[in-house]
Amino acid sequence: GAFWERRRSMNDFMYYNPVRVHFGADAMSHLPEELGKFGANVLLTYGGGSIKRTGLYDRVLDALRAAGKSVYELSGIMPNPRTEKVYEGIELCRKHKIDLILAVGGGSTIDCSKAIAVGAPAEGDFWEKFYVNWESAETGIPLGVILTIPATGSELDKSAVITNFATGEKRSKQNYSGIFMAGL
Repeated sequence: GAFWERRRSMNDFMYYNPVRVHFGADAMSHLPEELGKFGANVLLTYGGGSIKRTGLYDRVLDALRAAGKSVYELSGIMPNPRTEKVYEGIELCRKHKIDLILAVGGGSTIDCSKAIAVGAPAEGDFWEKFYVNWESAETGIPLGVILTIPATGSELDKSAVITNFATGEKRSKQNYSGIFMAGL
């Protein structure tokens, strides 16, 4: 009785997610093909040292170099990514005219990279524009992801949670529609 009544009161919806995902033990073999779709300048983003300890860092760098990419790095992205890292990434993107951001890690690295991807081409302050005034991000630097821990689902959505320690706020921005993402 009551269960079916609640079930009938659910809202219908349509879900569309234009993220290309390569999944499986050989997913990294698709990296050269994906890299070929973008310009020469790549910002490699990652957290602590786990990708170096596992050898993934070297594999990714080898693939980037083999594809003729110039690689710039933003490391040390912490859990609950902070505005300071986003600003640092935005500066790197603008300085080196980044064509692709490649995030290697989990949800925090991906969220930070999403904010960088839309913040770099935007005029003004990314926090004020997207997290305070809730403006829509209509353009962004393409973002690729090499997922190291499947936990948050950030590799499949267009939202990003960023923490502003200066104001004591942790906010989520939805609808980063200008970002292309390919998960590897």
